[in-house]
Amino acid sequence: MEIVEIKNNELRSGSIIVKNTLWNLGGQIVLIIVALFAIPILINKLGTERFGVLTLAWMIIGYFSLFDLGLGRALTQVLAKNLGGQEKNNLTDIAWTAQLVILVLGVIGAIVLWLLSPLLVQSFLKIPQSLQSETLKSFHVLALSIPLLTSSAGLCGILMAYQRFDLINAVQIPMGAFSFLGPLFVLLFSTTLYPIIIILVLGRLISWAATFLLCVRVMPTTRRGISMQTNELLPLMRLGGWMTISNVIGPIMVYLDRFLIGSLLSVASVAYYATPYELVTKLWIVPGSVVSVLFPAFAYLLSRDKIHVTLILGRAVKYVFFALFPFTILIMAFAHEGLDIWLGSEFANNSSHVLRWLALGVFINSIAQVPFALIQGIGRPDLTSKLHLVEFPFYLLTLWFLINAFGIVGAAIAWVARVAVDAILLFIVTNKILEPHSPVVRRTVLIAGGTLLALVFNVIPNTFTVKICYLLLILVLTPSAWFFILNADERLFLRDLLNASLSSLRRKTW
Repeated sequence: MEIVEIKNNELRSGSIIVKNTLWNLGGQIVLIIVALFAIPILINKLGTERFGVLTLAWMIIGYFSLFDLGLGRALTQVLAKNLGGQEKNNLTDIAWTAQLVILVLGVIGAIVLWLLSPLLVQSFLKIPQSLQSETLKSFHVLALSIPLLTSSAGLCGILMAYQRFDLINAVQIPMGAFSFLGPLFVLLFSTTLYPIIIILVLGRLISWAATFLLCVRVMPTTRRGISMQTNELLPLMRLGGWMTISNVIGPIMVYLDRFLIGSLLSVASVAYYATPYELVTKLWIVPGSVVSVLFPAFAYLLSRDKIHVTLILGRAVKYVFFALFPFTILIMAFAHEGLDIWLGSEFANNSSHVLRWLALGVFINSIAQVPFALIQGIGRPDLTSKLHLVEFPFYLLTLWFLINAFGIVGAAIAWVARVAVDAILLFIVTNKILEPHSPVVRRTVLIAGGTLLALVFNVIPNTFTVKICYLLLILVLTPSAWFFILNADERLFLRDLLNASLSSLRRKTW
């Protein structure tokens, strides 16, 4: 027996989805606390320019983990779909086949980054001459870690298919904290980048080994030995091929702004842009915690209960909206004051307007992640990929023009415009897929009204009195949404969840 099968009633009732979401959310909150503590120290000790290079290194780690060409995510979808159906005999073969191919792709990715590193450091990025040598060595070390990153993505895909987010977080929480605490430890001995990157890569190696052992525990049949079947590869490659387009172009559109800022402006400007970006995108822990659970759930339920897929989608959109809207307003209202307290007046003066725009974009994109997860979860990644292919050239031109015209604020505006268009298109596609079961258009109108309220704050005077009045208005309007957007069952579910969380917290406190 490979594993105890996922209980259908737990998945349909949402209990396992809520539990896994709370695991993800709790883990991300821990990482935010660590980041808030570590980033000011890193900026102070490394300096703005060297810290800007470190943010680029973090970005490369995040991007090249997607060099599995979509096979990790495709593996999750195929395994979850088979678990939800009747075909469970060849799950081990599917897992091994995908993992071996992903490892080969990781090696190719390592070679690509190694060869591109001199061009990136010496020509494309405006890195000061004094930092180029240590940056080049650091990028070469990062290249050696790419196979570990891609393989880890595939291993996590297996655990996701089996809804074992508790095990995923048991590894990722310490690893995420180590990404910030490891560099702090190195600062005790050196303020150069090279040893920092070496420590980060060693941490990734330990993380990979732990994840592999957990996968063996979840799928005991993998202990019988490697079993690769080429006939399983073509369906995975076909599904992963479309996911690859989104997995490559999507992150490019996420990270492209920093590369263009580094190329057109300066490395210091990258720091002024990337720091508020790293701060506000922590709000993605909410949709990220939700959609990473929903993706395999949608695949699992598709062959059993399509109507229930629609119900889960609608509730997820509403919950993400309610969770993020107050935080978005607070960030936009007190961006300058918050940055001044956290990082000082220099960062506040250069980054506060960027933070306001990015907060709006993160809010819009967070809601859009729910239909994105559904479209890919039900096996239609071709639709999201085609949307990204259409969006990319328009975004590139807009980004280049606005950076030249308005600097880093222009980059933020271009990004907000791109995610807004993307959200509208995703909801239109989802509505067509689910017709006539889901009134997605009505929900989209409600969400658009909320985002317009947030958008207004970008064009009104930023006086303290106006901020207070605006916040009071939001406090008045938000409770009414509890009754107009949520139905009775959803309000009861949230109350029960809150009571259960408070009871658990009290038990742990005593």
